[in-house]
Amino acid sequence: MIRISNIEKSLEFFCKGLGLKETRRMENEKGRYTLIFLAAPNDESAEIELTYNWDGDNLGTSSRNFGHLAYRVKNVYETCQRLKDMGITINRPPRDGHMAFVKSPDNISIEILQEGYLDPKEPWVSMKNIGEW
Repeated sequence: MIRISNIEKSLEFFCKGLGLKETRRMENEKGRYTLIFLAAPNDESAEIELTYNWDGDNLGTSSRNFGHLAYRVKNVYETCQRLKDMGITINRPPRDGHMAFVKSPDNISIEILQEGYLDPKEPWVSMKNIGEW
């Protein structure tokens, strides 16, 4: 489960940016929260649960999370380029063709892993790390 502060921004990041799809949504009026479940295309066997508290949630700069979320993609370069085009900072570029790190709109560290192998290529090889991940 990942706590989020803005449904639209989070769905843009996870769905448009990472390519996940919303599988279901539950709104609990009594508890005043919304749960949004996301999965990889063509594989709903594992889901990510996004939790939005209607009355807000003091997520701060590090959020109430431990570690990071890892997500495997078909092409790490294409995924990072799509996120970069959306204005997302690539904190640790995929210089090796295998792994990158970005942050979600709620400052959650997301590790993007290449499915299989890609040769290192520019401009990614020359990119420096930015900030923390």
